[in-house]
Amino acid sequence: MKKILLFAFMLSVTAVVSAQDKPKADTAKVDTFRFTVVKQNKITPVKNQASSGTCWSFSGLGFFEAELLRMGKPEVDLSEMFVVHHSYTDKADKYVRMYGNANFGGGGAFYDVTYVLKNYGIVPESAMPGLSYGEEKHKHAELDNLLAAYVKVITTNPNKKISTAWKAGFAGIMDAYLGKLPTEFTVDGKKYTPVSYAQSLGLNYDDYISLTSFTHHPYYTRFAVEVPDNWRNDESYNLPLDELMQVFDNAIDKGYTVAWASDVSEKGFTRNGIAVNPETKKENLPGSDQARWLNISQKEMEEKIYKLTGPQAEMKVTAENRQAAFDSQQTTDDHGMLIYGTAKDQNGTKYYMVKNSWGTDTKYKGIWYASESFVKYKTIDILVHKDAIPKEILKKLGLK
Repeated sequence: MKKILLFAFMLSVTAVVSAQDKPKADTAKVDTFRFTVVKQNKITPVKNQASSGTCWSFSGLGFFEAELLRMGKPEVDLSEMFVVHHSYTDKADKYVRMYGNANFGGGGAFYDVTYVLKNYGIVPESAMPGLSYGEEKHKHAELDNLLAAYVKVITTNPNKKISTAWKAGFAGIMDAYLGKLPTEFTVDGKKYTPVSYAQSLGLNYDDYISLTSFTHHPYYTRFAVEVPDNWRNDESYNLPLDELMQVFDNAIDKGYTVAWASDVSEKGFTRNGIAVNPETKKENLPGSDQARWLNISQKEMEEKIYKLTGPQAEMKVTAENRQAAFDSQQTTDDHGMLIYGTAKDQNGTKYYMVKNSWGTDTKYKGIWYASESFVKYKTIDILVHKDAIPKEILKKLGLK
């Protein structure tokens, strides 16, 4: 999920997305959304990644925190920056080993969280808040640029032999900004190491399955989704689109949440808690004859099409147009979030309830309502507990 200061960007731009030129009669007079919750599962409080590209860590840990609540365990607040510290370090090691021919940046994937939990453990937020550089909120532009410059120098190998000191130097930068990785800490009067604390949570990290849906690989097989932030090359099971959507609904119905990787660069993903997939037509787009007839600018036409004031007709999503958007890079791996429920608007349209990591200073206090059409069109991949997947689909995947 490539998140370069996305929170700061999203809060700085004007809210976009709007009613169509010819809305249906039953939606023409609607000037706002009204949602009724159908089903919602337990989640931990909304956090704020602020000006950092670490949505994958916030959403991935939020997913596992919700899993603990589902299991009837006490609420925990896990350290995103512990995961970030380990992941950046592993990423730097791979980058250098690949002579710089690998992705290096602030982004990541859900598998990075699972990998860290399984191999390095985890610590509470209180043991490692990751703010050791004079800021009250995460602000990673300086850190990310510094790390990128550092590993680039190492890969040029100016001494014609990479030194034994480079990893210590990299760790020093990480420690200075995020704090040193705790080796021992106390929770409720009991001492833990990161590994023993992760074990104490009672999660079986092998129970979690990554799923996707694209036509350029055979269904019911596994492949590494080709996005830069999947730098560990984790593989996802490939499902037909309708079956992927069945997993969303079955999971929520059975009390599970879904870690959701999606494209939020769409104009239908607003800064105020709405994500929709407007059914705009080519002839209505800027530069068209209609725009010339109306004598309005490109900016005005975009605002007219995308200024969302309420429910409206949405695009019919197919495996074909979804694949075309991915192949043309109109669908990109932008952001990780947590889907935890469903709702309906005043017209009966289904929406998924989404926990974001941009703080609570939004219309729905950090929650987004993503229409079924948007989720169907813009999902990159998801992470779910295997028991959240319908049995007939598990069987097709050879998992049960």
